[in-house]
Amino acid sequence: MKREFLITGDGSVTIHLPEWNEQYHSKHGAIAEAAHVFISSGFEYLFQQNPDSLKELYILEMGFGTGLNAYLTLLQTFHKKIKIHYTGVDAYPVDTSEVDKLNYPDLVKGSEALFLKLHEISWDENTEITDHFHLLKQKKQFSEVQDENQYDLIFFDAFGPRVQPELWTETIFKAMFRSCRTGGVLVTYSAKGSVRRAMESVGFKVERLPGPPGKREMLRAIKSS
Repeated sequence: MKREFLITGDGSVTIHLPEWNEQYHSKHGAIAEAAHVFISSGFEYLFQQNPDSLKELYILEMGFGTGLNAYLTLLQTFHKKIKIHYTGVDAYPVDTSEVDKLNYPDLVKGSEALFLKLHEISWDENTEITDHFHLLKQKKQFSEVQDENQYDLIFFDAFGPRVQPELWTETIFKAMFRSCRTGGVLVTYSAKGSVRRAMESVGFKVERLPGPPGKREMLRAIKSS
């Protein structure tokens, strides 16, 4: 599928798929969206709930994509005393030749070497990126995720329901619920009614939150039992 590069509203670059008229991130701001949906509403939320006891965190990202969410999460370890085990699932990874066109390290004043390392490491090998951040990239379909009670936080960052409705079904969210630990959190940029109902039908407690720039709402789901 043809890929183009698009500068989003906050100056950060995303990948555009003209055949689907779909982007990897919001055209209103790739970094702004990732920071709001996944870092503030997911990662930071868990810290607010566990201010003194959260020392180690297991995160699953559905849709590793450009590595932006993983990179922003890695940067958090420089400010918080926490060890992160990060698993990123993607059936069709971004080619390493495309990574050089992504300008995230420049905009967040982070290490370009670390960003490149996220993409350069081998798939299906658990790799130490830093002392506090370990990454396992898994090249597989969402339907192949079969983990149980493993993750504290899920970043659900698939392409939208308009172009890949099969990734936003009760079947997929049942696997997400199963993979979460009790008290685990799932966050996503989508606030579509059918997505919320699919989450609730498998047992998640779901709340609507203010969305990132250009989007009115997003969803946060919690496995309370």
